Amino acid sequence: MQNCGQTGLIEKMLCAGSAACMADIATFPLDVAKVRLQIQSSSVSKIASNVLTLQANGLAAHQYSGLFGTLIGMARNEGIGALYGGIGPGLQRQCVFASLRIGLYEPVKDIYTRKLNLGENAASIMTIRIISGITTGAIAITVAQPTDLVKVRMQAQSRQTGGRPVYNNSIHAYKTIYASEGLKGLWKGLGPNILRNSVVNAAELVCYDTIKELLLNYGIFRDGLPCHFSAAFTAGFCATLVSSPIDVVKTRYMNSTGQYSSVIHCAKTLAKQGGFSAFYKGFTPSFMRLGSWNVCMFVTFEQLKRLSNNWKSERQSKSSNKSSLVVLTKPATL
Repeated sequence: MQNCGQTGLIEKMLCAGSAACMADIATFPLDVAKVRLQIQSSSVSKIASNVLTLQANGLAAHQYSGLFGTLIGMARNEGIGALYGGIGPGLQRQCVFASLRIGLYEPVKDIYTRKLNLGENAASIMTIRIISGITTGAIAITVAQPTDLVKVRMQAQSRQTGGRPVYNNSIHAYKTIYASEGLKGLWKGLGPNILRNSVVNAAELVCYDTIKELLLNYGIFRDGLPCHFSAAFTAGFCATLVSSPIDVVKTRYMNSTGQYSSVIHCAKTLAKQGGFSAFYKGFTPSFMRLGSWNVCMFVTFEQLKRLSNNWKSERQSKSSNKSSLVVLTKPATL
């Protein structure tokens, strides 16, 4: 992300976390629909539903079709609130995850540039960007993993009439998972989650960085809203394309209650039951979610950075003016 050298690390992390939370609020129903479509298959739903029913009427029994069918069906059968199921841990996740993965991207990129000394050619620059995105994505999700797990669990649970959700809120979810699965349970699925979020982070940041740079260098756009929108939308598509198979496996495995012995077993079972297309189940809502999320996040992020830089410049200007005034009004001495 170019032209952000004036923004300090702390300010950048705050801007990233705030922008990601705003984007989450705007697009969260699409994420819930994506998760429901990904976990929805007769065999998996039946097993998971039976297990969670013993706890308190767990996963959705309704079968939904398509993005809008899922959104409308959930609102009708489970209430509007179901579309924001898991928003609490979702925002908690972004405060940690987005702040780290985006805030650390430029510093990590600078470190790799100095240490690896690959040169200034296009291939070297792209390599540095990719490994920087992978690194910050892995670091961020390792820290934020419990919030991601709770978000997925709360998105997947049903709020059908007459039924009680397994988790009342995010605090209850953390306590319940810790009590039943131990501390290790809060980091369940960390392996596929690191893989998925490293890939997504690299795709999003590298794509955004590269497309924005090309748009500016070729004079197609100035550094403003059209440029940010175009780069963010492209980044969302690339991220969805490369991450969808990992995302589907991750969601199934993290939401499972014992039917998969490992991530590999989950992937093999999914391939056997649904074939190649099963790994792209929910692609449309995934793209609509990531595409719209990236547009909201990056556009907001750029504006927040600009406001932060303007505010900092104004403060420095006022401070400089005050210093000059003090010098001018100071009585002369011999």
